[in-house]
Amino acid sequence: MFVICATCVSLSACTALNSMLDQAASLANLANCEYNLKNVTNLTIAGVNVKNITNGNISAGDVLKLTSALVGKAVPMAMDVNIDIKNPTEKNAALTAMDWILDIDGSQFAQGNSAKNYTVTKQATTTVPLGVNTDLYSMFSKDGIGALKNFVSSFKNDGTSSKVGLRIKPMLNVGSYTVPMPNYIKVEKKTGV
Repeated sequence: MFVICATCVSLSACTALNSMLDQAASLANLANCEYNLKNVTNLTIAGVNVKNITNGNISAGDVLKLTSALVGKAVPMAMDVNIDIKNPTEKNAALTAMDWILDIDGSQFAQGNSAKNYTVTKQATTTVPLGVNTDLYSMFSKDGIGALKNFVSSFKNDGTSSKVGLRIKPMLNVGSYTVPMPNYIKVEKKTGV
């Protein structure tokens, strides 16, 4: 009976160890992946769709919302940043969370975390949506609506902007620990993609 129990415990420990080793390899494989800013969708500032502004379809109500936001000292920006993660290797990569930093005009502006599980299968690309929310009031408090118009006009049809950058740090749970990649990865829009 003792031999059977010892064998079960040994097999269970081996299974747990193999699982942890697979998770660690999956985290290491994230470093081999390529990260591309696919596009930005659902971009709103103070509840106004930025595409309305960039296409010249801004209404009087939209102007009122933006002006009210500046006067109220709260200019919320929300957007979904879609990141393509390409895994060129022969093994899957996985992530369970991601820290992000939003840079505006080259300076850190906001940061946050997304806690969703994704598997980037071997030889494939997975799109990971990242919800980014922040308040832009401090950026426009001096120059007002003119600075806001300048910022909004920097956005292209795919929602990306030369003024906005994103850095991410993917993480993976290994056993009972959350292990982050050692450094942030700058995610940029690759031309021709």
